[in-house]
Amino acid sequence: MTIQANHSPDQIAALLQGLSPQYAQTPLLDLPRLAAELGVAQVLAKNEAQRALGSFKSLGGTYAGLQALSRAIGGSVESLLDPARSRGTLPALITASAGNHGLAVAAAAKFAGGPARIYLYPGVPKARVRRIEAQGAEIVWVEGTYDDAVDRAAAAARAGEGLLVADTSADPDDRPVADIVAGYGVMAAEIRRQVGAGGSSRPTHLFVQAGVGGLAAAMAAGLSGWLAAPAKIVVVEPAAAACVAAALAEGAVVRIAGTLDTSAGMLACGEASAPALRQLQAIGAEAVDVSEAALNEAAAGLAAAGGPATTTSGATGLAGLMAAARSPGLRARLALSPESRVLTIISEMALDDAL
Repeated sequence: MTIQANHSPDQIAALLQGLSPQYAQTPLLDLPRLAAELGVAQVLAKNEAQRALGSFKSLGGTYAGLQALSRAIGGSVESLLDPARSRGTLPALITASAGNHGLAVAAAAKFAGGPARIYLYPGVPKARVRRIEAQGAEIVWVEGTYDDAVDRAAAAARAGEGLLVADTSADPDDRPVADIVAGYGVMAAEIRRQVGAGGSSRPTHLFVQAGVGGLAAAMAAGLSGWLAAPAKIVVVEPAAAACVAAALAEGAVVRIAGTLDTSAGMLACGEASAPALRQLQAIGAEAVDVSEAALNEAAAGLAAAGGPATTTSGATGLAGLMAAARSPGLRARLALSPESRVLTIISEMALDDAL
């Protein structure tokens, strides 16, 4: 993926922090207890639970939504947000979501003073629906899975009902997806600064969770040339929804079969994003999948080791590291050793999806 955003990561960060201080830099945690348990030198965890709206998705969805609206009015994001701007009617922002991306796109519309229409499927928990509604967005329910909601949102945009700000696309050069990945790139820039400022050596491995692959692609774009040898980027998915692994194995996007039933609901995706796949192929990403038991163990183990509370989606990257560290075959394949320094992403805050 060639990321051609209108702003650098630092400019995106400044723009978003101008909207709310909650978009500020999140902590990079050192978890020595986990490192000792897993037989590696260091485990670092970027804590996106403390980001605005409770997840890393706020960076990409908000920025991309604002970019889409600014293009629609023929101006810049800065002019879109200018209080002196003539407040004509803005087009609706449209997207499908499992929860967090839709929340971020709805926030973008609210910041700009326009409408948002978020397509959800029945598996989205009520607590996440209420958070989207609190941003003023209209909810459109779609029977089926996340991928069915993606299809319906795209059809609505083609019918002229609004601007599609999807975090997945069959087009490797899709502009909103590039904007979303550029927004996520703020995290990579922060990590590079934080590791340098903390005096740590650069990580040798990144274990990162994937739904459609956008987060993994953004981290690959921002960190692949910076990681220390062997510079392994490992995409981790629930076994029931391993669409990125399937795409990497096939060499092309495929829609996997099944109900995609996993406790890691933010990753319950059946089809990888083509822009993400291209980036992950380019850097030779590895892929592993993890069981439901491993997902639950990772979330509990993170808290027990002094890390923050999160969901199984938030701890999926760590689940992959734990599985790899305990498997001689995976340790060898991924070049994990007692000298390895591993970076993971805690992608969202704890949220009771049963409510």
